[in-house]
Amino acid sequence: MHNPKRYLIPVLLLIAIAIYIDLPSTKAVTIPNPFGTKPLFSHPVQTRLGLDLQGGVQALLQSEIPCDQVPPEAMKTARAIVEKRVNGLGVSEAVVQLADNCRIVVELPGERDPEHALAVIRKTGVLEFVDLGDTYLPPGTPIQTDFRSKQSNQKGEEATPTPEASATPQKTPTAKASPTPAASPTPKPKIWHTVMTGAELKSVRVEPNPTGGGYEIAFTLTDKGAKIFGDYTSKNVGKILGIVLDGKLISAPRVNSPITDGSGVITGNFTLQSANDLAIQMRYGSLPVPLKVVQSRTIGPTLGEDSLRKSIHASIIATIVILLFMLLYYRLPGFVADLALITYALLSFAIFKWIPVTFTLPGIAGFVLSVGMAVDANILIFERMKEELRAGHPLQQAIDLGWERAWPSIRDANISTLITTAILFWFGNAYGASLVKGFALTLALGVLVSLFTAVTVTRIFLHTLLDAVDFSEHHKWFGI
Repeated sequence: MHNPKRYLIPVLLLIAIAIYIDLPSTKAVTIPNPFGTKPLFSHPVQTRLGLDLQGGVQALLQSEIPCDQVPPEAMKTARAIVEKRVNGLGVSEAVVQLADNCRIVVELPGERDPEHALAVIRKTGVLEFVDLGDTYLPPGTPIQTDFRSKQSNQKGEEATPTPEASATPQKTPTAKASPTPAASPTPKPKIWHTVMTGAELKSVRVEPNPTGGGYEIAFTLTDKGAKIFGDYTSKNVGKILGIVLDGKLISAPRVNSPITDGSGVITGNFTLQSANDLAIQMRYGSLPVPLKVVQSRTIGPTLGEDSLRKSIHASIIATIVILLFMLLYYRLPGFVADLALITYALLSFAIFKWIPVTFTLPGIAGFVLSVGMAVDANILIFERMKEELRAGHPLQQAIDLGWERAWPSIRDANISTLITTAILFWFGNAYGASLVKGFALTLALGVLVSLFTAVTVTRIFLHTLLDAVDFSEHHKWFGI
């Protein structure tokens, strides 16, 4: 940077953009299109609050299968399905992470009905279209199908033996014992045939029932599913097609005509919530492993609001103390450092909203810590600059020499911090510690922005404000 002052206008423009993004009223950054209605560019920006700041539910789900028998790929698939179901519930900024080889951590910020949310998340969601023939069964009836029996056999589960009459008479200890009546054979439960599973669903949506109150679930099938469904309905007009979820009949419509267009509806006494719950399970498939909730806790919104208020107050106090220290100790360069620090805060918050970063208490702590590190870079520069001024160098040269000789220390210190944040982020991601991830992410972003402000912004401001100052007449302005 042979002439740092020429970069002043771009830096001021960047600060103006950051201020615009930071405004509470800003919901999106949009570049209008003068030649049409669709904007050239539009990106939403928002301030996201984590579970500990707005309240919600945190739960730990564990496989019902022993941990040493759960394939890693199955848990990855289960995590993806749980995440989709959570998003389908409308929960914003949910966190779904693998904690180890058989556990999943779920955080639902803002959720006010934890029992309902967790019930939808952990359901296995195996959907089947079952041929009931001429037999009508009421909704809620348990159904055994050949598809589920086949799945159980593939998983190595032993079928429950059906008790039968013993053909060999049992010995009696005495002749006076009364004869034991023969056990009557227990009839085996009927196994119904599964025509098709929910794997052939292409899309699922909830719609109002046009014939009356309530809701129905409309679905569209894949090409393969449409052919299977079309062949079955063409050959079974007048028969009953049962729709079974997790082994329980939820609807038993009669086939009135062949359905060959690959679409249909599921009717029943559905409310909006029950229809949406079923649609979520149908839309996002079945879990490869059954899950159970081993731990859950609810964080109230009052606690979150109190934590947010206290953390904001702490951040403001820390910033004010740092600004006053720099101004009183380094005088005029300290004032420049304060401007650079304010710039750092504006840029950092704008980046947090742009990405966006979910704010948690540890995340705010990481940001406050990065503020101190940003000031640390300025302190190194100013101390080196004061040494050059004491050695008799002109002010402009002292600024450049101070920065150049402080830069190796600034670089190495920040690189070591970035390495630490990378390790913390990996740890939090691997073990489901989202709070650790939030701390590592905000600290890493803060360090990167502080490098930019120390390398570029502080130097530009120093040359802009101090090049016209005669150091020989104003030693006290520089704390010397």
